[in-house]
Amino acid sequence: MSETFVLVTGAWHGGWAWRPVATALRAAGHQVHSPTLVGLGPDDGPRGVTLTDTVNGLVEYVEHAGLTDVTLVGHSWGGYVLTGAAPRLASRLRRLVFWSAFVPEDGESLIDACPPHYGEMFQALAAASGNDTVLLPLEVWQQAFMQDAGEEAQRTVHSLLVPQPLGTFTEKPDTAAFQALDIPSSYVLSTEDVSLPGEWAWAERFPQRLKNPLVIETPGSHEGCFTRPTELADAFIRACASR
Repeated sequence: MSETFVLVTGAWHGGWAWRPVATALRAAGHQVHSPTLVGLGPDDGPRGVTLTDTVNGLVEYVEHAGLTDVTLVGHSWGGYVLTGAAPRLASRLRRLVFWSAFVPEDGESLIDACPPHYGEMFQALAAASGNDTVLLPLEVWQQAFMQDAGEEAQRTVHSLLVPQPLGTFTEKPDTAAFQALDIPSSYVLSTEDVSLPGEWAWAERFPQRLKNPLVIETPGSHEGCFTRPTELADAFIRACASR
């Protein structure tokens, strides 16, 4: 069955990051949309952009495009955007898919949901940025996010990342409307994802926050959209199976 996918990136990425996955999904007969969220476009002014701004932008995109029966996919920080947008788009949604993504509890910002050393790093980087944004250091990217790629590929993708507005990491979401939803959900776990270590790992905390999710494993790191796009596309298709 053909699906309509709307792919929502994690932090520091634009819609361009989904191109390899989108190509594989389209080759399998699916419709794919990969919007760049507010504050992450090449001409956007990131200062002062909040999580609410990014949620509003996604809702406006889906509504303006007139999309229905949507499979909404969120990666990493994009799970916050899904959580905010899903209640407002509920009549247009077929399924929610979280890929190595945060599923926030009520009032839990991304910095609250990360290991303390990440939060401290993000705050320090934003303070030094001059415009209250965070750009992930190359060394962290290489060691924890895209460790299954060669150095040239790591550096190339890292050079394309854009600074993330700190407000998208610090805003505390109201998740009551999301928790009341009854939309089928799936959680895709990349088996080599080490971006959140130990007790903070994706599998240890986030699938359990969804209602009876279909859990699917796929090979690759946190950035499997670049390193294992064909397998990741297949995982998204499998995530659409009825439950």
